[in-house]
Amino acid sequence: MKSIPTLATIMTPFPYSIDVNDTLREAMDMMEKQGFHHLPVTEQGKLVGVLSNRDLKFIESPFSNATLDDDLYVKDIYTTRSYVVDIHTPLENVLRVMAEKHLGSALVTKNEKLAGILTHNDVFKKMADMVIKMKSKPDGNDAA
Repeated sequence: MKSIPTLATIMTPFPYSIDVNDTLREAMDMMEKQGFHHLPVTEQGKLVGVLSNRDLKFIESPFSNATLDDDLYVKDIYTTRSYVVDIHTPLENVLRVMAEKHLGSALVTKNEKLAGILTHNDVFKKMADMVIKMKSKPDGNDAA
């Protein structure tokens, strides 16, 4: 392998985000339209957390007193304890933390501003590309 992928090469750059005071319906529509499972949450332009499909599914579960028909806002259900990393953090460190803590995303910042998001799907896509490249370049050690 010629180069080791970096966080910047795997993350989704310049992700959409939503404000804490936007409605849950707006967030759901954006996530559905864009095909997202994670949406960074901001307050007055500052990154404060993440909203995930898991958060939305909880509202629909029997464990919730609310429903999606209620007038709910992003601030009512988003996760404030999100995993935030600097864009220069080594990829292997980010992946290890995500795996150990069973996290679906890492919010990536540059100069303390949202620069991207790394999700498990981003990692799966890159890994699939790497495997395909490895298979297409036999090294002469095939056991066939």
